[in-house]
Amino acid sequence: MDYKQFIKFYPDFPIKGVNFVDIIPFLQDKKLFRSLTDDLAAMCAAPNVAAPEARGFLFAAPMLYSQANIQNVIPLRKKGKLPFSEGDLIQVEIMKEYGPDHVYFRNSDLAASQPTGDTIEISFFDDILATGGTAKGLALGLNAQKVVIGGKTYKVKVKDFVFLVEIDDLPGRERLESIAPVKSLIHVTEG
Repeated sequence: MDYKQFIKFYPDFPIKGVNFVDIIPFLQDKKLFRSLTDDLAAMCAAPNVAAPEARGFLFAAPMLYSQANIQNVIPLRKKGKLPFSEGDLIQVEIMKEYGPDHVYFRNSDLAASQPTGDTIEISFFDDILATGGTAKGLALGLNAQKVVIGGKTYKVKVKDFVFLVEIDDLPGRERLESIAPVKSLIHVTEG
């Protein structure tokens, strides 16, 4: 299906010089949304999907219902959004188009993952790939983790990056390819 036709663009939002890619139209048609989330899930190479809020959640959680082998969604959230036990919360600094920020995830959510051999493999999913700062920071933060499940220690590895939309004339892909393969369902340009 040609999903690109459903995207809307808003120039100079949220700041001048940024061309906002609006993916909300995908939420306005049940059949379209189902097809889209099935196609995105099929692109994920790992059984565990890490997704940042808020728009990443909208597409990652329904992947659990797809025919793909998605078993767990790991939420990546802003400060103050994840309840946590002492020692469970992990903070990662990221560099967004608008400046630095922090995102958090829980070790317990990683421990709920399905391991593959000695590794917890993760597909990182987000709605838009622009400069790649968020994805790079979070992937490096995830890759630095070790998780104990049933007394055994597992390394965490981002196996691939999956995006709904990639803005091809921004440097996101180049920033991420040294970490893992990059896959995008829709390609657009800033212009």
